[in-house]
Amino acid sequence: MNPTPPVDSTNSKKIVGIKFRESGPVYYFLASPFVINEGDKVIVKTEEGLGLGTVVITRDSLPEGFKEEDLKSVFRLANEEDLKIVAENKVLAKEAFAFCKKCIEKHDLPMKLVDVEVYFDRSKMIFYFTAPMRIDFRELVKDLVRQYRTRIELRQIGVRHETQMLGGVGNCGQVCCCRRFLRKFEPVTIKMAKDQNLFLNPAKISGVCGRLLCCLAFEQDHYAEFQKKLPKMGKRYQTDQGMLRVIRANIFRDTITVLNEEGKELEIKMKDWQAMVKK
Repeated sequence: MNPTPPVDSTNSKKIVGIKFRESGPVYYFLASPFVINEGDKVIVKTEEGLGLGTVVITRDSLPEGFKEEDLKSVFRLANEEDLKIVAENKVLAKEAFAFCKKCIEKHDLPMKLVDVEVYFDRSKMIFYFTAPMRIDFRELVKDLVRQYRTRIELRQIGVRHETQMLGGVGNCGQVCCCRRFLRKFEPVTIKMAKDQNLFLNPAKISGVCGRLLCCLAFEQDHYAEFQKKLPKMGKRYQTDQGMLRVIRANIFRDTITVLNEEGKELEIKMKDWQAMVKK
């Protein structure tokens, strides 16, 4: 018999962030009236029914953009029976993955199965896949419904989401950012690579997913701000040290390098440049 979960007698409204999947987003709930710590397993009510999640964050206040009246409370702490159900669901997901792959081959569908998610109460199963085009998978769904007798959803995802689910090691030697901490994908453009003076070699600026590196966007605001105050590269300027031509810039040192009339390179701090240029 499971012990009675501890109750917060102060009735404080602690906020907890919960993940339902390791690489999934964080959802916020009210912890009261339970005493909940990071790492605890909890049962919550969602729009899709009961779900078991892991507490990854505890807070005394809501993150910006959230309203307390929109949050639901944690239903209860998970018990041993709940954890057993989750373990059985993981086994079922593996079996469903293998079965679905056989069905895909049988119907000769041009799609790649990535992962299978089984809801806590088995009211629904989601099959995540990638494909280069729209797929007519009606016959595949019929096979899955006959086999598992529950709601079936086939959800097409992009290659970035595939990498987020499966993981991988990036060019930097670390596990991909999308797997470790990124939850939303921001637009990444080739202009970001140009602004950062990177060689436009696809092998160097692309991630394991084949798309532009997500980390190009991390410092883009700093590069954009630096670019705003830079003089034009290659242009000659009349200064109190004579005519100088700007040849390169260094964002890390906050400097520009110029060439004087004698052909000598000079490195100048950006804060000193404006005062040197003659209006």
